[in-house]
Amino acid sequence: MKQIAKDIWTQDGDRIRFHGIPFDTRGVIVRLPDGTLWLHSPVSPTDERVAEITALGPIAHIIAPNLIHGAYTEQWAALAPDAKVWVSPLFPRKHADIACYAVLTDEAPPDWAATIDQCHFAGSKAIDDMVFLHRPSDTLIITDILQRHDPTREPFLWRMIKGAFGIMAPGGRVPPDIRMSFRDRDAARAARDRILSWEFDRILLPHSVPVDTGGKEFFRKAMSWLDQPTP
Repeated sequence: MKQIAKDIWTQDGDRIRFHGIPFDTRGVIVRLPDGTLWLHSPVSPTDERVAEITALGPIAHIIAPNLIHGAYTEQWAALAPDAKVWVSPLFPRKHADIACYAVLTDEAPPDWAATIDQCHFAGSKAIDDMVFLHRPSDTLIITDILQRHDPTREPFLWRMIKGAFGIMAPGGRVPPDIRMSFRDRDAARAARDRILSWEFDRILLPHSVPVDTGGKEFFRKAMSWLDQPTP
């Protein structure tokens, strides 16, 4: 567990493989003004990890931020039966068996609207990231559409492959396969522009090295491909 700023933490999880590709995992925890916790893509629960989180307050909200981030949702929901499970628009299509309280939209619910803003980064049927802004700490929270993996965590082969794709820190961008999945660029540009209207300096990325400062300009450059001609 690492405290990022007042009332916001990250928690590292296990290293996983998705379609054979190795990824680090990292959850984000926000303590809301009422003292309850908002968990973004929580990592695999162990006794130690659960104890770290519950020491901060009661879990009220569990966020599944896109359709492929459902691995541990049920486990955390079972550990916090009073918590509400919120999912991305495409999540129910892939996880019809996972019960949820509500589907997230562009409008933050009253439960956290005073603290956290949100935007559905639409335009792709393969990935549907919900992007969040923790306003008190000027922190943007992105799941998969922006990646910058840690070179110290990668074996030689994956360091070379991820480096060739431009998704290795200190660089980082939208991975090529995710770019190609965006067929509705107007929707994606609208989401990008809305996010750029927010004030933020830091970016937290569940699978990647965070951007500690200069996050807004980093995000702007990483999304500049949306203004290029469609191949």
